[in-house]
Amino acid sequence: MSKAEQAFQYSIKDAEELLEHFDALNANPPPANAEVLKRAGLVMALTAWETYVEDRVTEALAIQLKLIKGSRCGDFMAEKLENELKRFHNPDSAKTKQLFLDYLGVDITATWAGMSNDAAGNRKALDALISKRGQAVHRSKVQSTGVPPAHLVKRDDLEKAIRFIKLLVDKTDRCLDECL
Repeated sequence: MSKAEQAFQYSIKDAEELLEHFDALNANPPPANAEVLKRAGLVMALTAWETYVEDRVTEALAIQLKLIKGSRCGDFMAEKLENELKRFHNPDSAKTKQLFLDYLGVDITATWAGMSNDAAGNRKALDALISKRGQAVHRSKVQSTGVPPAHLVKRDDLEKAIRFIKLLVDKTDRCLDECL
């Protein structure tokens, strides 16, 4: 298990704990303000994913550059990655694939099969979660009269998203362990 995966296992607990808090508050019907816990859970889960991707590519590149560390070439590559990661946000499947291809020569997204989906389907699923994260962050629940709108993040969807992101981390780590 990489150091990046170990850190991920710790940080994904924030999303799991938010889901537990939602469950503890859940009544029939749940309080109106409990919905924020599910949105926050999705944001935290995808933040854990983003941090994992950044840490994992950095960790793997550091191993690759070990022999040339301190040389102009080694320093250039490490600095280039550091600068790119400052602009690396919302790691959808295309951005994640390109990052690992550019720095490690590996298409990690090709190994993302699982949870009753092939790799292509899981790339689409990640992209949909990244999009939903953007909605959760930038579009808070609007107060309305009458029938309340459906929640952006359903309880089962958050639970599934957490399992899904854990799967992607596991598949990515395994791929890099085998390929590098």
